[in-house]
Amino acid sequence: MAGSNSVNQVVTGFADLIIQWQKQHGRHDLPWQNTRDPYAIWVSEIMLQQTQVTAVIGYYQRFMQRFPDIASLAAATQDEVLQHWSGLGYYSRARNLHRAAQIMVEQHAGRFPYQMEQIQALPGIGRSTAAAISSFAFDHPEPILDGNVKRVFARHFLVEGWPGLPKVEKQLWQLAESLMPQTEVVAYTQGLMDLGATLCTRSKPRCGECPLHASCGALVQDKVKQLPAAKPRKALPEKSVTMLLLLQGDEILLEKRPPSGIWGGLWSLPEVETGIDVQVSASERYGLETEQLPSLPVLSHAFTHFRLHITPQPLRIIGNLPRLQQSSSVMLSRKDAIGAALPTPIRKILRELGSA
Repeated sequence: MAGSNSVNQVVTGFADLIIQWQKQHGRHDLPWQNTRDPYAIWVSEIMLQQTQVTAVIGYYQRFMQRFPDIASLAAATQDEVLQHWSGLGYYSRARNLHRAAQIMVEQHAGRFPYQMEQIQALPGIGRSTAAAISSFAFDHPEPILDGNVKRVFARHFLVEGWPGLPKVEKQLWQLAESLMPQTEVVAYTQGLMDLGATLCTRSKPRCGECPLHASCGALVQDKVKQLPAAKPRKALPEKSVTMLLLLQGDEILLEKRPPSGIWGGLWSLPEVETGIDVQVSASERYGLETEQLPSLPVLSHAFTHFRLHITPQPLRIIGNLPRLQQSSSVMLSRKDAIGAALPTPIRKILRELGSA
């Protein structure tokens, strides 16, 4: 019994320190805080996946102004949703957000589901995101485990190994479950997130200001820099591609990407393998007669799993050959093209083209 009381004291003490610190020093003025609206909380949590708060704020405000509720998001076209997401990256998040809104209209009468299992069943919502929504919107004591929280737990409780490994993640989830208080759920959940984002950072953590410094195993054993263990490094594969800038006066041809995969559903530039005759490709694909212009500088862009090297190749359209145009392509003015739902590297290429 004494052992059980000791464990309870550790759990209560940990949670109390987090809650007290959050109330005094945590973040309270972010645009998605101070609301119980599950829709607003959901949008923010999806945007914050693998993206820093400072990058999200502007996107969140514009997105919520255009899509203030489930109904408006569900009724929008995917192209419009992607346009408001353009530049934020990881575009499957936007496609999942759109589809989830449609599912809520179809299956939940346009309301955000209340049960944890129903929340987690929506596209793009994993256990930790569902728990955050459930905690912030409905005050349910559900444990979270995002990247910041994993770092706090790994350091405080000396959890060895890369958190992405299943056995390490399982250990971290067990900690998250055991430490979850039944009251002050919002302050505790927000406090864990804030602690990892502002003090217990990956580099240059401010341990002296941390409410957990007295009991932090990594600080006591001088392992703060070693924990959590880094992901095993692998050399990123390199891929090269040539992208065609098909120009006619002030207009440029954009092509719709397939609905899934890299940049799924976004507008982009036509791609050809590096080394292919670009004028022949333009003729065969689009029925266009072109004049080749000087290439633009190679642009490199790193994805999670590979690095892409893009050679932008401008071609001036000088004549249309007797061939049907593809329905997935469109000619737009450069200004309209830059404002379309584009991946960030493509928008950068179009801007450089305008200044060339």
